[in-house]
Amino acid sequence: MCTGLSFTTKDHYFGRNLDLEVSYHEAVTVTPRNFPLTFRRLPPLDSHYAMVGMATSAADYPLYYDAVNEKGLGMAGLAFAGNADYKEEAKGRTNVTPFEFIPWVLGQFDSVDQVEEALADISLVNIPFSESFPLSPLHWIISDRERSLTVESVKEGLRVYVNPFGVLTNNPPFDVQQFTLNNYRNLSPYQPENTFAPELPLDLYSRGMGAIGLPGDLSSSSRFAKAVFTKANSVTGDSESESISQFFHILGSVEQQRGCVHVGDDDSFEITIYSSCCNTETGMYYYTTYENRQITAVDLHRENLEGDTLAVYPLVTGQQIFVQN
Repeated sequence: MCTGLSFTTKDHYFGRNLDLEVSYHEAVTVTPRNFPLTFRRLPPLDSHYAMVGMATSAADYPLYYDAVNEKGLGMAGLAFAGNADYKEEAKGRTNVTPFEFIPWVLGQFDSVDQVEEALADISLVNIPFSESFPLSPLHWIISDRERSLTVESVKEGLRVYVNPFGVLTNNPPFDVQQFTLNNYRNLSPYQPENTFAPELPLDLYSRGMGAIGLPGDLSSSSRFAKAVFTKANSVTGDSESESISQFFHILGSVEQQRGCVHVGDDDSFEITIYSSCCNTETGMYYYTTYENRQITAVDLHRENLEGDTLAVYPLVTGQQIFVQN
C-alpha cells in the first residue's frame, strides 16, 4: 500500500510513501544518460534522459519504484492488487513490461503531454523480470508541474485518466476513487456553521470541526481522501525548505505506523518504509525512512550524467539525532 503525490509551490515536487511489510534493499539510484536501458520486446535506449529515484537493482538493472528524469517528469508505481491485468504481446502495439515502464517513459519523454500521446499504442505485457522477481500488480501516477495522469492496465484494457488531484493510492480503480470524493464535498478547513438545527445551541467545542467525517483509517480509499484534502488545503511558502517540509507533512498525514496494519499469519506489519520528495526542476531527491526522520538528499546533477554506470546510494536507515546542548 502506498501514496503518490505531485505538489507545486515555486518549484514542482514529486514523491511517495512506500508502505510494505518488507524491504527489498531499495536504494537511491541515478541512471546516467549512457547507461544502456534494455527492453524485452523493444529496441534498447543506449542514450536517454538521466533519472534519479528509488530502485532495487537486479542484474545491474534498475527496478524503479519512483523516479524523476532530468527534464522534470516524475513517475511512480503503486500496488494495485486484484485489479492489475497485464496482457499477452500484441502485434502493432508497443509492448512494454511493467518493470520496464518507468525507465521506458522517463528515458525518452519530457512532459505528461508526450506520455499521454505515446500511451495510445502501449500494451503492458505479462513478462516478468525473472523467476526471483515476478511482476507486481501496479498502477502508476505520472506528473510534471502542469498535469498528472493515472495509468491502469485492467481486464478491459489500458485506462489512462487525467488526475486533477496529483494524488494516487491503491484500490479501488482511480475512477471509483475519484467518484468517492463526492462523499466529502461538505468538509472544510474552516469551522462549520450550524446547519443541523440552527435554533439549537450547538457548540464549536474544538478546532478542526469542519473536517469531521474525513477518513482517518489506513485503507487505500481513506488515505486517498485524506491526502487529497490535506494537499488541496495545504498552505506553504515557496522556499525549498518550506516546500519539502510541507510535502513530507502531507505524506505524513497518511503514513503507516508499525503495529496498525497486520499482514499475513505471522507478526508482520505494514509500515512506511520510506517517503520521498524530488524537486523535479533541480533534480534534488530527498527521502526519510521509518527509523530515520532526518531528511537525506541525493543530487542528480552532482553525478556524471554522461556516464554509463548506475550510481547507487544505500538508504541511511539509522536514526540521526542532533544533540543541541
